[in-house]
Parts: sequence; C-alpha cells; structure tokens
Amino acid sequence: MNKVEHWYDKEYDEWERLERHKIEFDITKRYLDKYIIGENLEIFDIGGGPGRYSIYLAEKGHRVSLLDLSKRNIEVAKEKSAERNITLEAYIHGNALEIDQYEQKYDIILLMGPLYHLIEETDRKAAIKGALRLLKPNGIIFASFISNYAPIQDYLKGVYHVESIDELLGFLKDGVNTGESGFTTSYFTDYKEARDLMNSFGLTEIVFAGVENILGSKENEINMLEESEYRKWLEIGYQLSEDENLMGTSEHFLYIGRK
Repeated sequence: MNKVEHWYDKEYDEWERLERHKIEFDITKRYLDKYIIGENLEIFDIGGGPGRYSIYLAEKGHRVSLLDLSKRNIEVAKEKSAERNITLEAYIHGNALEIDQYEQKYDIILLMGPLYHLIEETDRKAAIKGALRLLKPNGIIFASFISNYAPIQDYLKGVYHVESIDELLGFLKDGVNTGESGFTTSYFTDYKEARDLMNSFGLTEIVFAGVENILGSKENEINMLEESEYRKWLEIGYQLSEDENLMGTSEHFLYIGRK
C-alpha cells in the first residue's frame, strides 16, 4: 500500500486521467445516473481518488463522503469541489481495508479503485466485505475492476513498441503487476472472476459491464471527434457494454449489485 500511495501522491495525476479517458468516465457516469435513484442520498466513495465521481454526485444534491489512500488526491478533491462551490460530507485520508469505524448508513457505495490494487484475493474480499457492511439493506454497490486484457488494449491504442510479448500475455495467466514499470502495484482480472467474486457475497447482480469495449482501441481518435459524433460512438459503446462477447475488449469492468 505504501507503493500505491506514493504512486498517486508523487507520480500520477488521477484527476487528469479521466480527461484523457473520457469514454470510461462518461459511460460510468451513465450507469451512475441510471441506477442511483432518489434525492439527497448518503454515498460513500471508497478509494475514489481525487473525487471525480464524488463531486459529480454531490453536484446532483447527494451527500457524498470520499475516502482515498492518497493524501494528494484528497487535497485535489478539496480544491476541485471548492472550485465548483460544493463541499463533500467528508474528505478522508484512509485505507479501504481499514474502515471498521464507519457505520452502516449509506444508500450507495462506490468501490471503484481499491480492487485495482489488491493483489491478494483475501484483501479484495476484505475490501468488499468492509464496504458492504456500511451499505444499508437494499442499497447498491458499484465496484470497478481492471481487465486482464487492459495492458494489451493500452498498447494497441497507440500501436506502441512491444518489448515482451510474454509479459503482455502474462497478465492473462495471473493478473499480477508488481509495479516495477509503467503502473503501480495492481491486479488485472478476468471478467468471470470479477463477476463471481462480487456475486459470492450474496448480492443481486444488476449489471456487469465492459466499460470501454470496442471503443477502447480507438479512444484517441474518438476523443478528437466533434461532440455530436463523439456522443454517437458513446451511445454505441454504452449499448454494447453488457455484451459478454466483447468483455475482453474493455480495460475496465463495472459491477452493480444490490445488497
């Protein structure tokens, strides 16, 4: 966790990441809009980085608390929310595996970051269990995963030089990235593994989506389109996002389930 914290504190701008990856951001927001129903809901964004989604939901009138491992991300969240004249309920510098002190009061839980960085299955299960403890009965959890095809898709976007075929394909076998190069400590998952993990907690699955799907490898070109054309492709991606035949073309998976 120290390595992950250092990555987001010193080496990586998570706020700007979703400027570059608009497709991921916009399709995820589409799912938030569809399934977060009601007004003035209590929402806990666990591992929510600099609060992109927290701020988006707070602007809609919800009471959102943000927790993140990175102190820098929390500071950015404070700055960005102040720029928009909103205040989150809480800005918490903390660990998704250490949330025992919080109470069961949330209508919605976002767990859209921590599962990327927990290599051990026991830790991933602990993070989900802890989040679900805070979720009210009938509440909804949104959980995100990085696909084990993501490194391949990332290289394909720019047709970057491939130094090691075995390294790229190796993530399909065990999903473990030790953080020695390119990205910090992380775990890339098969969509069936991710889906089974979430459903093992007795949740009622609402949606399992491959967020970027076929749009991913053309992300750079799609981002440069005029808005009306961009929105057409975004709609195509959204409508294809639950097609199981395309799951491997996504870099991120989104699970939505009801407690």
